[in-house]
Amino acid sequence: MATYDAAELERAFQRYWRLGAVGENWDAWANLFADDVLYVEHVLGTMHGREAVRAWIGPIMAQYRELYTAYEWHTVDADAGRVIVYMQNRRDHPRGSGTIDFPGITILGYGGQGLWRYEEDYWSVPGAQATLQEYAQACADHDPDHAQKQTRLNWGHGPDWTRGAASYAARVAVT
Repeated sequence: MATYDAAELERAFQRYWRLGAVGENWDAWANLFADDVLYVEHVLGTMHGREAVRAWIGPIMAQYRELYTAYEWHTVDADAGRVIVYMQNRRDHPRGSGTIDFPGITILGYGGQGLWRYEEDYWSVPGAQATLQEYAQACADHDPDHAQKQTRLNWGHGPDWTRGAASYAARVAVT
């Protein structure tokens, strides 16, 4: 197991977060993985290789454009070459205030040169199901067209680099 500089892992993680969660540029985000990445998504399946991740991420994220990812915290383990991040999978509440969330955690394994060799995702399946039902009911009660607005009004209280624009259409261009 390689040891990496903590600052290098931090820079790589911030780029990963900014391209994906904030910028929602899933094609560019896929480029942050090694050619032979192992991506373990415990609910949706395991992928081998960057192109498999790329082929999967775009369509799955397009299905849920009202959903965005709010940063909670992360930790860097330079000795193991890992980053662990805890987040909320978030929908803005259709009434105009508040959110409907379910938690997730990701473990990233670094491969050097800004590339990730491993990702493992965990999220609350019961939470996802319950919040999807809650969101559908809230849309029916408050704003039937809310999902099409693709708002991102509450990025949480993380550092500036963890927060994006107020809507999918206005998302931050990250390169």
